[in-house]
Amino acid sequence: MIVDWLPTPSQHFLVSAVALLVYILTSRASEQRRAPTSAIAWVLGLSLLPYLVLPLYLLFGQRKLKPVAIPYAGVVVEGPHWAAELIESFGLAPPSICKIRMHADGVEARAALFKIIDEATRTLDVSTFIIGNDAFGSDIVARLARRAREGVEVRLMLDGFFAILAPRRYKRELTAAGAKVAVFRPFFSFRRLGPRNLRNHRKLVVADDRYLWCGGRNLAAEYFLGDARGRIWPDLSFDLEGPVAVAAGRQFDLDWSTTHPRLPLRERQAVTVEGGELAQFLPSGPDQVEDTAQSLLIDGCYRARRRLLIVTPYFVPDDSLRAAMRLAARRGVKVTIAIPQRSNHLLADFVRSRPMRDLAAAGVEFRLLPQMVHAKAVVIDETLAMCGSINLDLRSLLLNHEAAVVFYGRPSIDWLAQWIAATAEQGYAYRAEPPSLLRDIAEGVLLTVAFQL
Repeated sequence: MIVDWLPTPSQHFLVSAVALLVYILTSRASEQRRAPTSAIAWVLGLSLLPYLVLPLYLLFGQRKLKPVAIPYAGVVVEGPHWAAELIESFGLAPPSICKIRMHADGVEARAALFKIIDEATRTLDVSTFIIGNDAFGSDIVARLARRAREGVEVRLMLDGFFAILAPRRYKRELTAAGAKVAVFRPFFSFRRLGPRNLRNHRKLVVADDRYLWCGGRNLAAEYFLGDARGRIWPDLSFDLEGPVAVAAGRQFDLDWSTTHPRLPLRERQAVTVEGGELAQFLPSGPDQVEDTAQSLLIDGCYRARRRLLIVTPYFVPDDSLRAAMRLAARRGVKVTIAIPQRSNHLLADFVRSRPMRDLAAAGVEFRLLPQMVHAKAVVIDETLAMCGSINLDLRSLLLNHEAAVVFYGRPSIDWLAQWIAATAEQGYAYRAEPPSLLRDIAEGVLLTVAFQL
């Protein structure tokens, strides 16, 4: 009978105790710093359902990997901006002068992307979360294959989860042309590659150590001109020329080395440019010594004096970032957050209601957009802006491998501020409503696992 297979209370207690001991030892040994909701979720699961949750914890429970950046040495060097000093303290490259061009829409983004690919002379490194099984994805692969046949060293890196959905003919076409294709932490691999839920969400193209194309766009039709159904997701991207491209290239090399651990890292040489604006590359993720983007945003909220402009498709901040936003609004900072009324992640839309109610009560203005907007950008006063692949949710800020560029020049800051403001005007103001008891309970339960959404 099934009852005979059930553990006795003493056996269940023993298994639960062992599971909790595993959690404590692994967390202490690897110095894992977790959000309170994450820790509570794991402890409750390991206590109540150790047979199910322990294997899941061993597969997905690790949040921080061995850092690839230089640990902070405790020496404060005065920089051009408080954010630059903070980012450098993480062991990351300092800001540099670059020529920057923002993309107003998918037409400009596609033209800039094709230009960088078509005009590369030596090297071309591409990292993407999704490559579409559509005409746009096929065009990208054909262009990369052509450049490889013309003698350019082409490397394409795909995230392990969405690589499953990429057509196999893409890899065959590229490898036949001499290009190299790698999958970052393949989802079904038996190799010891770390937790499978730590996705590589970085979207960047680096050419000749001089040019960088970056932002939130995946290499699929809906992020540019629209897919076969006419669906277009407004997004943000940009390209630049200057030393920031080398910083992005070095991060690509470190990611590539996880798939080819025996290969030496490529030698890269920065190229200076005349004129331009100050910018800085900001990688974020489990391979960094700190939660770099999260730390920058929290610090920025406390330093903001006039405005915070934010656009993000998903909004599930942790308690520390939410508190920083709430206190900024109470100080009189105008905080405006533009998000889709309905995104492509229903659970994320459901659990965002609780932080939205809390922040709206403090004076934060939410603008609900009538369509899915995939852009991710933040503007703080008139001195700082950030744009890249980083969503304002727990998975993006604390789990995913992400990449962004921080802008210190007024032209880029003003451009992003105007784009966010114009986008926000297309939406309607959010009005918080008290939740029902059932919804309140459901939100609380789901928020304990929001770090996995």
